Amino acid sequence: MADVDKQIAALREELRLKEEYLQHNIEELDSSNEEMQSVNEELQSTNEELETSQEELQSVNEELATVNSELQAKVIDLSRANNDMNNLLAGTDIGMIFIDHHLRIQRFTPAITSVINLILPDVGRPLGHVVSNLSRYDSLVADVQAVLDTLAPREIEVRTTSGDWFLLRIRPYRTLENVIEGAVITFVNIMEIKRARETNQRLAAIVNDANDAILMHDLDGRILAWNPAAQRMYGWSETKALTMNIRDLVPEGLREKRLARMQQLILEEMLKPYRTKRIAKDGTVVEVWLTATALLDEAGQVYAIATTERNMSLPTSD
Repeated sequence: MADVDKQIAALREELRLKEEYLQHNIEELDSSNEEMQSVNEELQSTNEELETSQEELQSVNEELATVNSELQAKVIDLSRANNDMNNLLAGTDIGMIFIDHHLRIQRFTPAITSVINLILPDVGRPLGHVVSNLSRYDSLVADVQAVLDTLAPREIEVRTTSGDWFLLRIRPYRTLENVIEGAVITFVNIMEIKRARETNQRLAAIVNDANDAILMHDLDGRILAWNPAAQRMYGWSETKALTMNIRDLVPEGLREKRLARMQQLILEEMLKPYRTKRIAKDGTVVEVWLTATALLDEAGQVYAIATTERNMSLPTSD
């Protein structure tokens, strides 16, 4: 009987220990479960954050794609503008040099080679190191520096050793932000202007020295030119005559015939000389031998009438 009691007591003790072990394991499992629950919640929070980050990254990616497309479009526009500028510079007849603050050559147009000996390797060289074909003008560098110092443009007529005349312009180079980054030098060929100026001077001398009255008036009759001989013949000064109309010189009875002749002149551009009459400042009637010529503009349209009028003593047929 005592052995049975001992055995029962031993079994109870073993059962108690196992219960304690199980209770300990249960408690550890509960703790682990709580930790797993916490980890799961953290993972869930991390997953939500990752989803948010993914959405933000997707949004950033879309924005970057948009920016990239805009940049690509700007690159294309910039390339096209650069090509347009290069073609414009290559095709212009105006010689141009672009220089920076240190007077180094940045670019130039092909037309400049008739004035200054430049080749592509000269880009980056100082302006003062290149050789020009200008005659009696050696202050280009000084004038450019003066423009950069004062920002005041300069214009000078210069001549090449071959005899061609150019209008030299030096202006500050301004960016779109109105920042001065250097200067632009241009050479415009003015040979035609020079020839026209000389021709006009010779014609003016001829007109001023002529013994015949030389007049010019527009199609409405307003007097545009009046030489000294016209003043001597009719009595009005040039200043006064330029405020008058050609009708003021025509007797009333001849005005319709004058108008008809002007219409004929517009169609034929020149009429045979004819006799007619003019009224002088003092009211006397002057008999003249008149030659009329139509003056044409660049489009071939008549814009004025020039007349040469000689005082005649013969009776007029008008």
